[in-house]
Amino acid sequence: MIGAEAMVKCLEQEGVKYVFGYPGVAICPFYNSILESDIKTVLVRTEQNAAHAASGFARISDVPGVCAVTSGPGATNIITGIATAYADSIPLVVITGQVKSDLIGSDVFQEADITGAVESFVKYSYLVKDADDLPRIFKEAFHIANTGRKGPVLIDVPIDIQNGVIRNFKYPESVNLRTYKPTVKGNSAQIKKVIKELNKSSKPIICIGGGVQLGQAKDEVLKFAETHGIPMVTTMMGIGTVPSSHKLYFGMVGNNGKPYANKAMNEADVIMMVGARVADRAISQPDLITRDKVLIHIDVDPAEIGKNAVSSIPLVGDCKAVFEELLTQDFDIECGEWIKELERYKKELKPVRKPNKKYVDPEGFINELTTKLKDKAVYIADVGQNQIFSCAHAVIKSNTRFLTSGGMGTMGYSIPAALGAKLADPSRQVVAVCGDGSFQMSMMELATFCQSKVQAKIIVFNNSYLGMVREYQHYTYKDNYSMVSLDGSPNLEKLVSAYDFDYYRLADMKGCSEVIDAFLKDKKNALLEVMIDPMDLVK
Repeated sequence: MIGAEAMVKCLEQEGVKYVFGYPGVAICPFYNSILESDIKTVLVRTEQNAAHAASGFARISDVPGVCAVTSGPGATNIITGIATAYADSIPLVVITGQVKSDLIGSDVFQEADITGAVESFVKYSYLVKDADDLPRIFKEAFHIANTGRKGPVLIDVPIDIQNGVIRNFKYPESVNLRTYKPTVKGNSAQIKKVIKELNKSSKPIICIGGGVQLGQAKDEVLKFAETHGIPMVTTMMGIGTVPSSHKLYFGMVGNNGKPYANKAMNEADVIMMVGARVADRAISQPDLITRDKVLIHIDVDPAEIGKNAVSSIPLVGDCKAVFEELLTQDFDIECGEWIKELERYKKELKPVRKPNKKYVDPEGFINELTTKLKDKAVYIADVGQNQIFSCAHAVIKSNTRFLTSGGMGTMGYSIPAALGAKLADPSRQVVAVCGDGSFQMSMMELATFCQSKVQAKIIVFNNSYLGMVREYQHYTYKDNYSMVSLDGSPNLEKLVSAYDFDYYRLADMKGCSEVIDAFLKDKKNALLEVMIDPMDLVK
């Protein structure tokens, strides 16, 4: 077989079902060979969205998403999608075509040093120099992407390698990388220290990050908290781990989090930070969470522990394995008075909004929408005010998944991610929520939904502004607005009709419930435009 056929064979060996991408000459041998496979291809309308779609697929399927694009601008266009996945630790295998091996470095047509360009946004990258190395490289790439702290791996394959002959194809059964040995099991001595500190604690709290979901440790963490009655908060990426109604849950922390969640973090005497980076968006002042308290930082990536806040007890390991071990430990802790205190904060510090009745109130709308979603629904928030409203007001049920771009904050993420999520599990109800700015960054993918025969449910919050930037300019520059008006935006009803989407519109809260019902029950692709007060603020 030739190299391109071997690439497809490698994907088959990994059980890959979908490849998201955009072709070009340098990747054509691969896409020609995939025609002989049962692997389905999904043609996005711009390369960045191939990575976003693969990300949505990975997050729902718990296996690496795969995308493949051509060299030069195809490869450079996908960098934002790679960086987005890297920031949120999403496992991807990104395949790029490359010019002929003997032409690399001579600035020929559509040549770009993509392995160099993505160096800071990938776990690892390969430039394939010998077709016989393809089976080993693919096996390693999938292993690296989906173990330890998960993330994207790039494989750059020159066109002559794709067309080169492989004499003896053999896909490796295992991987043994001398310099890559992620720690899974937590150190027993450190676990004993954790138990010792919890035994002394009267105000402990568990802060759950995105690593808990990625590590499939949701059940273990919840069981640990429930067994010992320890209250919980989440970072933005941790939303969806704990149902909103859970008696031990006290909301999202951070700059845009709940005031009572932040107060809980400040007043705790022991913080268990689990699968979270202690990044600025969640913890704006790291010194506060280490002052006069014990910080237990549990993460699979040792580089994150101590990077932003000095931990009292660093515990490197896979969240699931660590909490399986913690559940075997016997200790007593009494949090009754602490929980009563947090419940009082929750009542006293609950933010009160004064919505403009001439428009739709985002809080009321999101609450109504998410209450009506099915238990296993996937809610995908884009970036901007819509994201903060969603984080604050979405009702999370026991099996709801909440996806968003947290670390990189990439606008235009929700629609292609919804495509990938729906393909990963067609039985799930999937809804993408975006602003009118972020919608226009990925509205071309409506065609991909149509071509792929995937059902789309898209909600657009329309305030005719880049709302989050306008809000920043409101506070920082005293309403001196620059480059935030979205005048000239398309008529969404006319736009979506061109893609044979059904169109719904909600101008205010009258009839909100009925419109949401009709939108969700629609068997066709549908878009709901929600008119928001242009001057509304998330704070």
